[in-house]
Amino acid sequence: MTTQFKPVEEQFAYLKKGAAEVIRGDELKSKLVESLKTGKPLRVYLGVDPTAPDLHLGHTVVLRKLKHFQDMGHTAVFLIGDFSAMIGDPTGVSETRPPLTREQVDANAKTYLEQVFKILDPKKTEVRYNSEWLNKLTAVDVVRLCSHYRLARMLEREDFRSRLDQQQPISVHELLYPLLTAFDAVSLKSDVELGATEQKFNLLVHREIQREYGLPGQVVLTMPILVGLDGSRKMSKSLGNYVGITEPPVEMFGKLMSIPDELMWQYYELITDRTPAEITALKAEVASGKLHPMDAKMRLATEVIATFHGQDAANKAAENFQRVFRDRQTPTEMRSIKFYGFAAGAVSVLEDKNGLAEIDTYTVPPSGKQKWSKFLVAWAGLESNSVAERLIKQKGLEVNGEIVTDVTAEIDFGRPSTLVVRAGKKKFLRVVVE
Repeated sequence: MTTQFKPVEEQFAYLKKGAAEVIRGDELKSKLVESLKTGKPLRVYLGVDPTAPDLHLGHTVVLRKLKHFQDMGHTAVFLIGDFSAMIGDPTGVSETRPPLTREQVDANAKTYLEQVFKILDPKKTEVRYNSEWLNKLTAVDVVRLCSHYRLARMLEREDFRSRLDQQQPISVHELLYPLLTAFDAVSLKSDVELGATEQKFNLLVHREIQREYGLPGQVVLTMPILVGLDGSRKMSKSLGNYVGITEPPVEMFGKLMSIPDELMWQYYELITDRTPAEITALKAEVASGKLHPMDAKMRLATEVIATFHGQDAANKAAENFQRVFRDRQTPTEMRSIKFYGFAAGAVSVLEDKNGLAEIDTYTVPPSGKQKWSKFLVAWAGLESNSVAERLIKQKGLEVNGEIVTDVTAEIDFGRPSTLVVRAGKKKFLRVVVE
């Protein structure tokens, strides 16, 4: 049965949405024309080395582009580089990357797929592992593969050139990495390969090696790096400016609402399924004053979270944000901690975490009273007493709707009470003392 494709111009506009570069655009259009004519979908792949178990939104940019090809009726191939991950991609590193063990690769790959299928349709996705063919290469095969690419061109690569300039070592297996992954493209007979802009060198090697093996060269489509929550640097866990796709919906929503207004348009382009025309119309609404930027950003956050947690969870997160941050009301759900049995300068603590009660003890002064500043450091994640005191002075502490400005104010663990505590704009606690 042949696939029913949308008109080529419509496909092309949607598929190049947000792309940093298409090499080459005319070739992609020609392939789409041929696909429409024959009814045969293009083979489009994304290769990923499972080097870490958890994904953030930055990782999903290229994944979503693969979904866009899938939505247009083409074959999405998700390639897990289980073999290549044990070599280590030299891209963007200043020293040899330590290879992963088979156990690490297998564990990460399992987690990857669980997260990836929140974006891709598992029933329509072809999952492959490059060990399928790379494990079978003989020494003769590897020598033949290496003969198709010159060392001088390999050393033109910026990562390698800078390491040579700084007299940093380069291992031979790192030179093999782009050649072995090029054999992925040969084995998959891909029409299009996707990757981040930093992967451009590898992807172009893949395109060239395909031709050396008598195949039409694949189109290379690169996607830009997603800017993090700070609005200036790439999204990264190490920089703390990321949104993890497995984070609770309320946390994801709050983080997405913190991005600068001008950044949300890049997010609309790179991490949603909206068409260019829809994004343009939304921009016009904001520019004319018809739509408030915060409302546009709330739509963005809701759409993104729906992908990973479902529409109901996304709607609840939006309602929570509206209630807490726009209407200045108390959230319906918050962290709840119970303190009970005060005796001899200690209380027992009961906290519900993911449905499991955790019991601990907490040391307090013999009087049973403790300054709110110390309490906030222990239970609200504030960095230090001085930070907590500054928050109190700036009217950032609210207890049962009353603003606390006295830095000497205390919580009494010897007096039964139920307290709703707001520390700053985003931290809420329900504190029960029995």
